[in-house]
Amino acid sequence: MTTTFAVKRIYAPPEEADGYRVLVDRLWPRGMSRERAAIDAWDKDVTPSPALRDRWHANREAFDDFAARYRIELAESGAVEALLAATRDRPRVTLVYAYRDPQRNHALVLLEEIVRAQRRAEEGRGTGEA
Repeated sequence: MTTTFAVKRIYAPPEEADGYRVLVDRLWPRGMSRERAAIDAWDKDVTPSPALRDRWHANREAFDDFAARYRIELAESGAVEALLAATRDRPRVTLVYAYRDPQRNHALVLLEEIVRAQRRAEEGRGTGEA
């Protein structure tokens, strides 16, 4: 079974269709109670490093640079593979984030990297390689 991943802003109401909800922010979202957040897991390992996050917040126009550097951090950390392993038995996982911009945020970059890792894993199974 391949897990389906989605992204959603934490301030949007949780829904049953979200499946397993993973907070992918390093800091707890402002003004959000744990009950209202309805989070199943909080994975700080897949978040941008504090230095990278600070750099991006200082220059929000440099999203492409941020995304490229974040992809490097993810590749070097193995955090995407760890998240995939931890959610392997979940049919649907929603990556929950707090950032205001739904078009340019780290959760979308993370989602792209998860999909790439899933494709690589599927291709490896198809050729008999892992």
